[in-house]
Amino acid sequence: MSSNRNLRWNAAGAFPEEIRHAFDRFFQQDESDPSNVVTSQWAPRVDIKEEDRRFVIFVDVPGVDPADIEVSMEKGILTIKGERTVQNQEQTGRFTRIERAHGTFHRRFALPDSADPDGITAVGRHGVLEIVIPKRAETTPRRISISTEQGGSSASGSGSGNPSGSH
Repeated sequence: MSSNRNLRWNAAGAFPEEIRHAFDRFFQQDESDPSNVVTSQWAPRVDIKEEDRRFVIFVDVPGVDPADIEVSMEKGILTIKGERTVQNQEQTGRFTRIERAHGTFHRRFALPDSADPDGITAVGRHGVLEIVIPKRAETTPRRISISTEQGGSSASGSGSGNPSGSH
């Protein structure tokens, strides 16, 4: 009689942390994403939301001082750069696990023509950078009222809606 044990191989435990971290970094970065910059040591996650009158970009940057982040706009490209530094390590003790990315980051986003670059604002709080990009007034949706013809004839030229042209 044989004893059949369900032994599962734990791939995560089989690799040293450094190798797992390298794999995580490699597979988390989308090579086809033009917002990722090759010189970045890590890329913060972003959510981009479009509303009627604005775009909002939420950037996850926990552990990064907002004063150490640079947001710039040039030729329709919004650039976000910064750095997460390694915390001071005491001489005693050693880390048994290092998962948080550190170093420089650099993301770029091409904005649509409807974006108003002069009205961009950015606020950092609770580890999230919120960048608000208003839309140009001429591109925001608006309701257009429809006038009706009066007396069976259409208004011609005056735009007043009064077919006789008198006020």
